[in-house]
Amino acid sequence: MSGCAQPIQGTPVPDRFVPSRENPDQSETIDGVTFVEYPAALHVGPNERVAYTYSPPFGGQHDSVWAKCTGIVYPQAIRTENAVHSLEHGAVWITYNPDLVSDQDVERLAQRVSGVGYTLMSPYPTLDAPISLQSWGHQLKLDKSDDPRIDHFISALRLNPTTYPEVGATCSVPPTSFDPDNPPPFDPTTPDPASPYTIPE
Repeated sequence: MSGCAQPIQGTPVPDRFVPSRENPDQSETIDGVTFVEYPAALHVGPNERVAYTYSPPFGGQHDSVWAKCTGIVYPQAIRTENAVHSLEHGAVWITYNPDLVSDQDVERLAQRVSGVGYTLMSPYPTLDAPISLQSWGHQLKLDKSDDPRIDHFISALRLNPTTYPEVGATCSVPPTSFDPDNPPPFDPTTPDPASPYTIPE
């Protein structure tokens, strides 16, 4: 698939964590955020896996097709290499460990995503915390779905033009490339370093 750039839809929620000229990355004021700088536009094939350093990943090499991120709550875990490409487009990806959260927690998280452009949400069965939020180069792991830092992270980093590489890229994707009703599945196993299909982060 070629050409990621498309007109964008959606604007950040107006609060003090929304980036401004004076404070372009308000996530720096959110306690617990992990920051890593990643190069952009490094793609792998649909049969390849990236040996990510972090789990869930929040940057690095990724599939050439992004996961649809138009405010979709995926009921199943999705392939990480597609989700990471969504982050490159300015999306925030909310993940949770289904064994560590309640149905009420899932509903609270889903309310922050459903129908909100440049967000997506999915379970992540191997997650070492109940909840984890990802944007390009940023991650925040949390214990509770009512933690105010969830909203702060989304406001600070969703569509923040100073923190992701492909400003103006779309979150829509043709179903022939990525079907949100039947997305590429999540693989919980550790990539085999001896496999020719394993790519370093």
